[in-house]
Amino acid sequence: MARQSLRENLLQAGFQTIWNSGYTAAGVRDIVAAAGARPGSFTNHFASKEDFAGEVLERYFAYVSGLVESALARDGTPPVGRLRRYLDVITSKLEAHDWARGCMIGNLSLETAVHSEPLRLRLVDIFERWRRPFAACIAEGQAAGEITTAFDAEDLADFLLSSWQGAMLRMKVQRSPEPLERFKKIIFSTVFGRE
Repeated sequence: MARQSLRENLLQAGFQTIWNSGYTAAGVRDIVAAAGARPGSFTNHFASKEDFAGEVLERYFAYVSGLVESALARDGTPPVGRLRRYLDVITSKLEAHDWARGCMIGNLSLETAVHSEPLRLRLVDIFERWRRPFAACIAEGQAAGEITTAFDAEDLADFLLSSWQGAMLRMKVQRSPEPLERFKKIIFSTVFGRE
C-alpha cells in the first residue's frame, strides 16, 4: 500500500488546524507539528501560508459543493423544497458542532479579506461558483411560479448565500440555532413563497 504524501498530510493537518483555530491562529509550526512533519517541510510544498490556505479553502469548497449537489439534485422535489433541504442539511452539520463552528468560507472571509488580497480574490471566485447552482434552482422555481420573479435568480442566489452567512455568524455568537431557524422561516414565507 502506498504511503500518503507529506503534502497530503500537511493539507489534512492544516485543514483541521485552520478549521479549529482560524487562519491567523493557525501557525505554520502548528500545521507541521500536527502533520508529524519536520520543520521546513512546509516550504517544500507550499509557496506561502496564503497559498496553503487557498488549497485548504478549495478542499472545503469541494466538500460544500458535494452537499449542494446532493441537496439541489432534481429528484422530483420542487425547487423550494430542494433549497430548504440544503439549509436543513447545513443546519444539522452546524448542530453537530454545538453551533460554534460556522462555515470555513464565511469564517475566512471575515478573517482574511482585509489582510490578504490573494485569499480575498480566491473567496470572490468561490462565492461566484457557489452561487451558480442556487441560481439555477431558483430560476427553475421562478419558471414554475413558486419563487418571485421580482428579482433576478442570480441576485436571489447571492441574497440567499449572503444572508445565510449572516445567520451563521449570529448563530456562532448566540451558540443557538435560533438565527438559522428565523432566517429559514422568513425566507420561505416571503422570497421563496410557501411550501
